[in-house]
Amino acid sequence: MITSLHSSHVETVKALLGSRGAKARKESGCYVIESLQNIESVLENAADQVETLYYTAEGLNRLSGKQLHNVELVEVSVEVMKAMTDTVTPQGLLAIARIPDNRLEAFKFNNKERLKIAYFWQIQDPGNAGTVVRAADAFGFDAVCFSPESVGVYSPKVVRSTSGSLWQIPVFEEVSTAQLQSFSKQNNCQIFAAEGQGNVELKEAVTSGRDANTVWIFGNEARGLPHSLISEVGARAVRISISERVESLNLATAAAVVMYAVSDAGK
Repeated sequence: MITSLHSSHVETVKALLGSRGAKARKESGCYVIESLQNIESVLENAADQVETLYYTAEGLNRLSGKQLHNVELVEVSVEVMKAMTDTVTPQGLLAIARIPDNRLEAFKFNNKERLKIAYFWQIQDPGNAGTVVRAADAFGFDAVCFSPESVGVYSPKVVRSTSGSLWQIPVFEEVSTAQLQSFSKQNNCQIFAAEGQGNVELKEAVTSGRDANTVWIFGNEARGLPHSLISEVGARAVRISISERVESLNLATAAAVVMYAVSDAGK
């Protein structure tokens, strides 16, 4: 059992979670997973990514029944776990996993099914990023893409806020508009862009894309989507009809509304 707060294990975890975590994650190719829900999800859906599982005796009991083959198990004291974790109330579990080499061009899907992709352009807020991944998972989307200059998907706040969905739906980072266009062309996708003043109402857009493969683009929290980008990818600009008393919806809410409308549940 590790009891020293100065252990190299503690230093490794803190480096991945700290203010320079992005650099540490890039150099090591690893990231940190916290919370029982997230760790259960990664063990069930992507156990091959997990390298090390740190646990307290109480934390390990919470994982009863889970397969832990090929995972380095390291017991730590409660004090060490508190020093490692980035959460206020640690649950006695923390994992280090490898960042997967996911590439959109290698994405395989069931051609018999209608493909639905969500693409987020320069999304910045970690909570929003995690929420939209969770919403895409909940509403049956096939994948989520993030553009360059978006928040890091494997940063601790994003990982936590996906609530397990990060390992249940394919997620692609650093996807350029050129890559998105190429993928859409190869898979005969219709492209729609959520835009407050769009000339197509959401219900109309959903109806027109009902039997097609579709890509749905969402913009930055503060700046939305540039009209040049919408034109560049050949997207139809789609608006969500809301009360005149409300100026706009925030990004995560708008994305969830659109994804629900597109999903089978929204029919």
